[in-house]
Amino acid sequence: MTPFANHSVHKQANGPTCIRTGFPNLGEDKKCFDKLFPNPVWQQVKPTARGSIMSTSSQLLRAETNTIQLPLAQQWRKCLPETVQNRVNNSLPASLLILPAPIGQRKRLSRLGSDCKGEGFSALRRHTRKEGRKHSQQASKLQHSPVRGSNKQEVTGRREILVSHRCRSQPDWFLSKHEQDQVVILEVGSAANLTTTITKEITSFSSLSSPWKMKSYQKLATEIPQISDVVEDAADERSLCHQKLSAWWLGGGLLMVAGLLSGVTVWVLGQIWWSQHETHPLTKCISIPENLRFDCYPERDVVVTRELCESRGCCFVDNDQAPGGTSGVPWCFYPPDFPSYTLGSLNETGLGMVGFLTRKTKTYYPKDVEKLQLSVDFETDTRPRYEVPLDVPMVKKKAENPLYAVEFSKEPFGLIVKRKALGTVLLNTTVAPLFYADQFLQMATLLPSAYLYGLGEHQSSFLHSLEWNTLTFWARDVPPTESFNLYGVHPFYLVMEGSGAAHGVFLLNSNAMEVALQPAPALTWRSIGGVLDFYIFLGPDPNLVVQQYQQVVGFPAMPPYWGLGFHLCRWGYGTSNETWETVKAMRNFQIPQDAQWNDIDYMDGYRDFTTDPQRFDALPQLVEDLHKHGQSYVMILDPGISSTGPPGSYWPYDEGLKRGLFINDTEGKPLVGKVWPGLTAYPDFSNPDTHQWWLENLRRFHSLVPFDGVWIDMNEPSNFMDGSSEGCPQGELDRPPYVPAVLGGSLSAKTICASARQTTSTHYNLHNLYGLMEARATASALVEIRGKRPFVISRSTFPSQGKYSGHWLGDNRSEWKDMFWSIPGILSFGLFGIPLVGADICGFSGSTSEELCIRWTQLGAFYPFSRNHNTQDEKAQDPTAFSPVARAAMKEALDIRYALLPFLYSLFHRAHLQGDTVARPLFFEFPKDVATYSIDRQFLWGRGLLVTPVLDPGMDSVTGYFPRGVWYDYYTGSSVNSSGENLKMAAPLDHINLHVREGTILPTQKPGRSTSESRGNPLGLIAALSQNANAWGDLYWDDGESLDAFEKGDYAYLVFNVTQGTFTSTVLHSNVEATRVTVDALTVYGVREEPKSVTVNGKERPFTYLTNQVLAVSDLRLNLSQGFYVRWL
Repeated sequence: MTPFANHSVHKQANGPTCIRTGFPNLGEDKKCFDKLFPNPVWQQVKPTARGSIMSTSSQLLRAETNTIQLPLAQQWRKCLPETVQNRVNNSLPASLLILPAPIGQRKRLSRLGSDCKGEGFSALRRHTRKEGRKHSQQASKLQHSPVRGSNKQEVTGRREILVSHRCRSQPDWFLSKHEQDQVVILEVGSAANLTTTITKEITSFSSLSSPWKMKSYQKLATEIPQISDVVEDAADERSLCHQKLSAWWLGGGLLMVAGLLSGVTVWVLGQIWWSQHETHPLTKCISIPENLRFDCYPERDVVVTRELCESRGCCFVDNDQAPGGTSGVPWCFYPPDFPSYTLGSLNETGLGMVGFLTRKTKTYYPKDVEKLQLSVDFETDTRPRYEVPLDVPMVKKKAENPLYAVEFSKEPFGLIVKRKALGTVLLNTTVAPLFYADQFLQMATLLPSAYLYGLGEHQSSFLHSLEWNTLTFWARDVPPTESFNLYGVHPFYLVMEGSGAAHGVFLLNSNAMEVALQPAPALTWRSIGGVLDFYIFLGPDPNLVVQQYQQVVGFPAMPPYWGLGFHLCRWGYGTSNETWETVKAMRNFQIPQDAQWNDIDYMDGYRDFTTDPQRFDALPQLVEDLHKHGQSYVMILDPGISSTGPPGSYWPYDEGLKRGLFINDTEGKPLVGKVWPGLTAYPDFSNPDTHQWWLENLRRFHSLVPFDGVWIDMNEPSNFMDGSSEGCPQGELDRPPYVPAVLGGSLSAKTICASARQTTSTHYNLHNLYGLMEARATASALVEIRGKRPFVISRSTFPSQGKYSGHWLGDNRSEWKDMFWSIPGILSFGLFGIPLVGADICGFSGSTSEELCIRWTQLGAFYPFSRNHNTQDEKAQDPTAFSPVARAAMKEALDIRYALLPFLYSLFHRAHLQGDTVARPLFFEFPKDVATYSIDRQFLWGRGLLVTPVLDPGMDSVTGYFPRGVWYDYYTGSSVNSSGENLKMAAPLDHINLHVREGTILPTQKPGRSTSESRGNPLGLIAALSQNANAWGDLYWDDGESLDAFEKGDYAYLVFNVTQGTFTSTVLHSNVEATRVTVDALTVYGVREEPKSVTVNGKERPFTYLTNQVLAVSDLRLNLSQGFYVRWL
């Protein structure tokens, strides 16, 4: 399906379908084409954004970027108007429309499919690779001088990105050597001489290599060099998978490139046509299809009239003039000839290319950047504007075999990135003008499909709606609500391209922004600061896309084993004794619990690092008791530091004020807001000295209450007043020319002033980073204090935060729909590299019901981070607060979680090691099954455990989708062989449906009341055989708390295999911890015939065989540190 598939199509019944040009009111061209190409069948497509076209189905087209014979191309040009001929005299067509598209002056033609007949098309098919080689050789002879700028003050810092793809066949592939070659980076920045300029040397990431990068546009005062053409060719993608170092990130593609390239060509030709022909403006505007209308007046505080719209030079078409107009379609949109940048030169550098862009016509936003530098690099030193202080990997070697193609349109400037193998267009910015003003940056692109995910944090379905949907990015304290900007900011998306291939795009920008989605499909980025620093990850499968993204932002930390247990909290524990009684009740009912938490109740006057001396006087004793029972304690901290006490009464504020560690207002005084303790100051975590002060506070408190983890809340940062106690200045930072669609309509709504000053920049630039910087300081302090893996849960998050903390999805409601919303939430944060994520089980606000809490506990038992938490003034909702039937159902669900913790822990090891997801959408494992693309009511743990919860009230059954293959009931081993279908299953109130995928081996463990108790119990193994009677699994095991256990080699790693009736456990690495664990049971699902005998390490053992083809061998007593095999005959 092409991007134009929604247009009206008229096709004759017989004959082949071919392609032709089309211009508004151009009547004679068909006659001319008919002479050259007799007997084609024309297919009409509605007018596009830049004119009308004739097109065919995508099956006809193959984008192999071969050239065609020049004589025919010259003959074909005769069919174009003379003025157009002159414009394209030296350029061959570069699209599948057989139209001139002088993109980057690349002399290249696409190949036409072989379905068309006739003399002309036969000639077109006789393309020649010789011509293509000639153009490549010519391009390679061009002498390019590196453009790094002689002004060293304008060229500072360093950035790069890696994208790679690996071909693999071994089941233990993740342990083998990383083989990275390729990457795609796009960054657009300006060298504007701003008041605040940040330069930061990025730490080298030595294990990564060879990215491709498009770096910043930069405002330069230098003269523009002469034009130089650059052609970036690459080796055939399909052959590279057989090389020793394959190009990881750049694989696969789609045939839907035809439609995308059509859009590119039509846009370019439209520019030519409208510049040469007088056309009524209304006709010009109406010719643009609704889905391709890009909003020219996105401001929300203005009633857009025709006069306002046309004052910007844009088209205004209301619904009265466009019958049948779709809701959400902009009435004010860009015309084909809206002025943009011109690419004046493109020169080759040691690591890529550098070009210069100019804008001749000012836009309607102030402080246009008229001269930009475009860098297409593996690494660049240009960091002239504020850029996010995020460590990204560096490389110094240019990729030798890029698997992508990069093309440029010179006037107006546009960029196209596509896969080489099949030509799928991943990024196409030629569809709308580029904006680069001081406080307004905008870039639009077509998407290869409507299957778009990511772009958080928002409460929405996992698959985003492209029906004129706007997503806003500005960290905000608000209960999760559809269409609101929420706690975190993650400008990263993943697209499934339709054939199983996937790619991702990351915009590294921390300023307020929004993304406008429209059904073309297309996407528009709008930011009000920083640079346009784009990273493109080519997969080609979705798992690799997420891994590649995390190679840039960093892999998540390995959590402590106890952090994967069940956590219990509430706002409203009135005393330490009330908290303690809840813990004792959980023990009495034998319900697993690993951590007890306290909300702000424990504090004295809601001030950080204090305890209420009357109500929580026994808190140290409670924590000591938890530790004796192998349990842990976590307490909340808010960033707001009380500023109202007399001097000398509150050390955290006194010391922070003395050292100058708080965020200041524009006059240099600590900005004062209001949170729980009253008037507060906000620590400036961009200041390294603040990290030391934070450590000292935590160390002092830990000496009184020896906590094990920290919950950091309210760190957007939240403020109960808008801006500050004195309001905010009326300057350009607090009142920018454009404000994205933030909740409250102002950047200061429920947070501090954007003009507030921090050490490295203004809050305007750093707001979205506040939670990340606090998490980094907190994790570092915990390492320093405890000498063990830190456990931090944060509300506000930003890319790379998985290295420091997990996340919970915020203050949800005790409602069935909120339980559903949690699944898209945990799946999205898996994409963002924050796998330790969960929602408040049973809901935070409101009063839960017993049925809802049972179903939510069953679902929450399979959140990667599992915590029950609710608000004050509502009834208790911990498992002990319900009826015996409810308690039993909740206990059973949590027992299953604890039984599967060895499997879950191994998944987190993979996430830490290489960026795998833990909670995983189905399409990650079945990327060619389009039916899985919209599923967000089910999910997987890893590749092999399917979770199908009940999400609606009053149900005793549930329907779930089972991709093609054999699936085994986790509880019984009974199998279902699915052809890819929805199946209805019984789901009584005490049951959650779990299924094991064929070919999977799950390590389990007898559950205890805590992880410390469970870890001493024997292991079990469940092998679910494939239809070929094979299975594979693994186990990672360490002490569960030591820092860098894997990196130091202090771990055990085992691989399990079943083949030809033999189960084998192979120890690839061992340690002391493994010698303390035994394997006691093996259960095999899918043994088709009852064995006559079973042997363990050659010795015959008793076994059980059930009629549903389940083989069970128990009482094995095998040491985990030693390999073994079990054979059945």
